[in-house]
Amino acid sequence: QVRLVESGGGLVQAGGSLRLSCAASGSIFSIGAMGWYRQAPGKQRDLVATITSDGTSNYADSVKARFAISRDNAKNTVYLQMNSLNPEDTAVYYCKAAGLRIGPMSIYRDYWGQGTQVTVSS
Repeated sequence: QVRLVESGGGLVQAGGSLRLSCAASGSIFSIGAMGWYRQAPGKQRDLVATITSDGTSNYADSVKARFAISRDNAKNTVYLQMNSLNPEDTAVYYCKAAGLRIGPMSIYRDYWGQGTQVTVSS
C-alpha cells in the first residue's frame, strides 16, 4: 500500500512563506516525477510545479521566481518552498507521485495525497 502524506500547510499573511512536504511511503521501487498541484474553491486542479527523478523542474508561470520545488529521492519526499505568497495562492495543495512502481516488473501508477490547505490573508 502506497501513501502520500502532505504537511506544512496553514494560514500566512501576504508576503509570507510556507514550506510544504510530501512523503511517499509503502512498497516503493521507483518514482518518476513528483509534483504539486492546487485547487481553489470552484476551480479546477492546476499544476504548480513538478520535478523529475534527475532534478529537472517545471513551474506554472504564476509561481515562477516565488516557489521552489525540491526532492529527496532517498526519502521519497518532495518539498515546495513558497515565498512572497499572495491571496491568489490560497488553495488546497495536492502532492502527486507519477509513474510509481512497487516492483521492477510492476505497472506504473500515479498516486495523490489527501491535500493540505494553504490560506493567504491580505
